[in-house]
Amino acid sequence: MKNQPKIFHTISELHVAMGQPKPMHPLISILNYGEAIFDPKDFEQGIILDYYKISFKTHFKGKLRYGHGFYDFEEGGMSFVSPGQILKMQDEEADYSGMSLNIHPDFIRPYSLNSNIKKYGFFNYSASEALYLSEKEKVTILGVFTSIQNELNERIDNFSQDVIISQIELLLNYSNRFYNRQFITRKAVNHDLLSKLENIINDYFDEEKTLVNGVLTVQFLAQELNLSSRYLSDLLRNLCGQNTQQFIHDKLIEKAKEYITTGTLSISEIAYKLGFEHPQSFNKLFKKKTNSSPVAFKESFYKN
Repeated sequence: MKNQPKIFHTISELHVAMGQPKPMHPLISILNYGEAIFDPKDFEQGIILDYYKISFKTHFKGKLRYGHGFYDFEEGGMSFVSPGQILKMQDEEADYSGMSLNIHPDFIRPYSLNSNIKKYGFFNYSASEALYLSEKEKVTILGVFTSIQNELNERIDNFSQDVIISQIELLLNYSNRFYNRQFITRKAVNHDLLSKLENIINDYFDEEKTLVNGVLTVQFLAQELNLSSRYLSDLLRNLCGQNTQQFIHDKLIEKAKEYITTGTLSISEIAYKLGFEHPQSFNKLFKKKTNSSPVAFKESFYKN
């Protein structure tokens, strides 16, 4: 149906849709965007792949929409898509150069990579959180893509799959390293995000949104910041040494202490004010974080 995303079950289907020959291996391929021939209007409702897609774009005119945001590739970079995610092409004329590595889950299924690939959080990032590469990093990534392409072109034998798997793992490990560098080198931008996050949390408590929405959640904060939940957690881990859930818990305890020490609310009333449906859940979290129950903390405070 025209108003539905186009689903590609096999890599061969994607090659045909892009006007390219079928891949040499049915479960893995590198598709060169510069050689692709297609009309973006045919995919204006988006595409869904039943396999992994790692894109390396060296230049881009046009934007791709993925998740909540647009990804402007003009400076080049990488993005990572898991099976079942939707990718939309926004502009009518998308003219970009680069390549994509397409990996069917069946290709990695006999290997430890089948389970380990889920540990690479960037497959859960949205496209607006893509990996931007330095010129030196681009050379490194291009080298790995070239090695995989050479293996596919020249050496399909009993060792090919093992060699290609090791190259994919190398590519993912480099990407992990470069994402970590990106968190560090974009500290000014990231600290602005942290300030915005603090304001969102303060407003959530001050406007008593907890009474309507319940306890503050990772999903709510990520949506307010227009980020994926995984990217936000990785960002906070680099900035503060905590994931988003731990960050929220600290803010909850901080606010709880404020309520305990500056007002006349009972512990149950404070729990409800913070969004907890059951006071026991609040008590459990408070004791876990402070080694003291809310009642004991209150008594200790007023005793001093």
